[in-house]
Amino acid sequence: MRAVVQRVKRSSVSVAGVTIGEIKEGFNVLLGVSTEDTEKDLKYIEDKIAGLRLFDDEDGVMNVSLEDKKGEILLISQFTLYGDARKGRRPSYIHAQKGEQAVLFYNKMVENLRARGFKVETGEFGAEMEVTIVNDGPVTILLDSSKQF
Repeated sequence: MRAVVQRVKRSSVSVAGVTIGEIKEGFNVLLGVSTEDTEKDLKYIEDKIAGLRLFDDEDGVMNVSLEDKKGEILLISQFTLYGDARKGRRPSYIHAQKGEQAVLFYNKMVENLRARGFKVETGEFGAEMEVTIVNDGPVTILLDSSKQF
């Protein structure tokens, strides 16, 4: 499982010109699910999202987690995080989980994060979405449950 975590001042997602999810201060998370992912991968990424210390403390040091800050999450599915563009000009997506399986992981991530007390807004799985992100910093972290980076 892969995630691109961006610290944001605000973020929103629209489908067909209608805003369906919107947050204030927190994380915009783009989430990709691979064909190899298990519950262990989901838990790893969930814990990282909740615990990453990307917000400044009183001394201006990034030492405060989303959990500590009571920040919000906009979670967007993005299979293209498993695009492999090392060969040729068109990425291969053979390592991206198919929609019917990936949506189960995506929905479970939403459920788990909400159970931890986070306000979680979402996009629409499989839809063409327009995501507006107002980065804070900018601060962007890449996560990979197989620890490839």
